[in-house]
Amino acid sequence: MATPSRRDTPGALTGQAEDYLKVIYHLERSGEAAATSDIAAELGVAPASVSGMLQRLARLGLVRVERYRGARLAPPGRHVALQLIRRHRIIESFLATKLGYSWDDVHDEAERLEHAASTELIERMAESLGHPTADPHGAPIPTVEGRVDERSLRSIAEMTVRETARVVRMSDRDPAFLRYLAGVGLTPGVEVTIVAIAPFDGPVELRIARKRVSIGAAAAGQVFIEPV
Repeated sequence: MATPSRRDTPGALTGQAEDYLKVIYHLERSGEAAATSDIAAELGVAPASVSGMLQRLARLGLVRVERYRGARLAPPGRHVALQLIRRHRIIESFLATKLGYSWDDVHDEAERLEHAASTELIERMAESLGHPTADPHGAPIPTVEGRVDERSLRSIAEMTVRETARVVRMSDRDPAFLRYLAGVGLTPGVEVTIVAIAPFDGPVELRIARKRVSIGAAAAGQVFIEPV
């Protein structure tokens, strides 16, 4: 099966248009349509600019605009979004594994490269990495065909005292947050046990191997786990 090209999409989309589709994909994960105001906030643009782009994407058959609610991806738009996410996460993995970047440096670099790299280069990167299924932060890498693990995962903040789980992934947007997690030993694959939970959004005390650490409730809500 031939690898789809990013230029196989309607209208040879600009990087900006692809970013809209990626943001809508992430916002839709909540189950609701992606609101214009939320898209604007994610992209740092004016709501009026969002409305214009959504109309363009709707004409291309990539999104469906729901009046007073926002936008949802049509199947072709979902495919474009997942391929862009695939590109981003493979680049992150390549930078971390092959070029020695730390996991807190790869996100912004991948944002800059994801629109420019050719499909052939991305697939060669994937092959050199052994076709990874997750990026350095544990986020699943979509397949060329557009399949992706979309399980809803619990966070550490939702665990109970004495419960044990394995860290799967974490938010990757803030490099300082990733450095903090690495410093306390919270990385994908480690097992954690809840020792204590302070009331009123207080810190969560964890046991990681033989070490005890405390993290704030907000941080705990951005680290996602699965049962062991």
